[in-house]
Amino acid sequence: MKKFLFVLLFIPLDCFSQNEMKPNHKLENNSEVTNSSTIELVEKKFFKNLITENIQIIDVRTPKEYEEGHIINAVNINYKASDFIQEISDLDKKKPYLIYCKSGNRSEKATKIMDSLGFYKIYDLKGGFMNW
Repeated sequence: MKKFLFVLLFIPLDCFSQNEMKPNHKLENNSEVTNSSTIELVEKKFFKNLITENIQIIDVRTPKEYEEGHIINAVNINYKASDFIQEISDLDKKKPYLIYCKSGNRSEKATKIMDSLGFYKIYDLKGGFMNW
């Protein structure tokens, strides 16, 4: 009898995950972004479509790389800078973000940091700026 009660008391705790409890986000054109995953690696065409939704774009390359060319309206937050985590933390975590770097390596690391900080939704450009 004691084993049976133990199982009943602890099963409901396993039924919830953080992703299931996150709300969906309405974009400006009233289309809905669902939260099956916080981080999503996306192709260039999908990334371009999201740009039209007025989602903030973050370029995590160095300032020199950014000055040599970047996606229009992208904000440069250098992944290699000592204050990267602080600058990223200052962003609104409830909004979705488009992230890219040169090839996808730094942006992948940046999205993992953002996910650990509790960001809602992050779209990472597959292949980075080289794929743009």
